[in-house]
Amino acid sequence: MKNKETKDKQQAPTGARTAAKVFGRVIQGQEFSDYLSLSGSIEADEQIELHTEISGIVESINFNEGGRVGQGQVLITINDAELQAQLAQANTRAVLAGENERRAKLLLEKEAISQEEYDIASADFRTAQAQIQLIKAQLSKTVVRAPFSGTIGLRNISKGSYVSPTINIAQLVNTNRLKVSFSIPEKYANKVSTNGQIKFSVQGVSEEFTAKIYATEPAVEANTRTLLVKAITNNPSNKLIPGTFANITFPLETLENGLLVPAEALIPIQNGKKLFVMKNGKATEVLVETGARTDADVLITSGIQAGDTVLTSGVMSLRNGSPVQVTLR
Repeated sequence: MKNKETKDKQQAPTGARTAAKVFGRVIQGQEFSDYLSLSGSIEADEQIELHTEISGIVESINFNEGGRVGQGQVLITINDAELQAQLAQANTRAVLAGENERRAKLLLEKEAISQEEYDIASADFRTAQAQIQLIKAQLSKTVVRAPFSGTIGLRNISKGSYVSPTINIAQLVNTNRLKVSFSIPEKYANKVSTNGQIKFSVQGVSEEFTAKIYATEPAVEANTRTLLVKAITNNPSNKLIPGTFANITFPLETLENGLLVPAEALIPIQNGKKLFVMKNGKATEVLVETGARTDADVLITSGIQAGDTVLTSGVMSLRNGSPVQVTLR
């Protein structure tokens, strides 16, 4: 009896392996819209800190904190009593200088004075006029106006306080239109086109928004190997706030025959990713390149073709050439 069992074992083929039971999927081309998921930020179309050009006492504040202001609207005025007095004095000097210039001209025509004397009187008149223009320019700086329409923030001054050009009066932001700023990897830089559209969302708002690309940097940033892109979007309902984080969907292209495989079929390796396909009843290792992904699947850009049977489960224990018994699903 023992001799028979020993004989049977000796006759059994050595090295025989039991076929591993795995699941698989026959990959067929299907329409797929390729895209990139990027992060970005919302920026104001226009945003400045308001400052005065001269120092002085604040005489009036003509805006409400957090309110809307129109372009050219007077925001604050600074006491101009001293400049007004200087202007009156300059006007008096200009009148006198003008009269002296007129008289000198009459005397020059009668050759009663020299050309040099007339030139001096004429120069005095022009200097007096220039002094008036200088003081008027200073007076215009006592009024701070809104350079563009927008929303004004919290003020840092009060009526009667002394202000100087270094003091930040308030922040003015145009929120009617906003910029969406994001960076795209250099391999996709040639996919960016002016007037191209992107979609984005922000936390706390269920609505999805669109923006139109209007500009890019002329070169890829050397340290990050990315290209900075900016898009513009309207914000009529003020749901978007400058400074917030944006989740951006950047469209690449629509593929008619995209090859999608389940994400669990991919195995990360040192030089990229691989998966197993069934060929002649055996698992065959294939190096692949991947593109975009959905919640469950990953786009394969090279390495497999339509009709291949990709092994989708139990793949971590497989080796190249292992026999497999595949259940399709």
